[in-house]
Amino acid sequence: MSDAGPHDAGVPLDDRGLAYGDGLFETVLVRDGRPLLWDYHLARLQRGCQALGMAVPDTRTLAALPAEAGAGLAVLKVILTRGSGGRGYQPPVESEPRLRWHLSRFEPRLERWQRGVTVRHCRLRLAEQPALAGIKHLNRLENVLARREWTSPDIAEGLLTSVGGRLVEATSMNVFWRRDGCWQTPRLERCGVAGTLRAALLDRFAIDEVELEPAALATVEAFCLGNSVQGLWPVVALQSASGEPLGRWAITNEFRAMQQEAHALLGYPARF
Repeated sequence: MSDAGPHDAGVPLDDRGLAYGDGLFETVLVRDGRPLLWDYHLARLQRGCQALGMAVPDTRTLAALPAEAGAGLAVLKVILTRGSGGRGYQPPVESEPRLRWHLSRFEPRLERWQRGVTVRHCRLRLAEQPALAGIKHLNRLENVLARREWTSPDIAEGLLTSVGGRLVEATSMNVFWRRDGCWQTPRLERCGVAGTLRAALLDRFAIDEVELEPAALATVEAFCLGNSVQGLWPVVALQSASGEPLGRWAITNEFRAMQQEAHALLGYPARF
């Protein structure tokens, strides 16, 4: 597998994805040329195209991309922009979307599966825009600014709250917790990315979509983060944005059961 080629060639300066973030992307785990959670990725890409008013790429073209990874574990990043044209923010009436993709080798963080991670709250607050909620559009500046808030390797992720005061997600992962014996995850009707692993787990587990104020995390029985590349990480410690400890959790059997289900979807080992 090559890490470079015409598939990830540069784009012209008038590309609307480059100029305005006018486009979408998907990050897909590929094992031995087979994409994991592929139907969920395609469904989210289609929802994004509908939300932005863009044509959906040819599914045969998309289906051929993962095979280029060859043997082993890789990550396929697919970027779809509206292409060039239009006048300022006004998009062209008939756009020609531009598709780019890139494959890179990948190794998961096994120690985070096993021992868990420490996370912190971010100071940045996510804007609420229901028209873009759930999709993986190219304008991720909020996540970039939030990720700049810490540099310590001891902090694995940062939690993001909306301007309305609701817990939404981590900078690059969805969040789940167990409270009163039930698994829950934030509603994403106003903002946030609806992850493909999250969607698959919602189809397989009794997980309630709820609204939660960040302070209520102190009362949950278990807490974890997940996405379709990294799998599920148990959270064992939470800090405030300024570093004060806010909570600690043991890794429960209930978490391990959901982790095994998630990792089976991604081809990761149930035991490690």
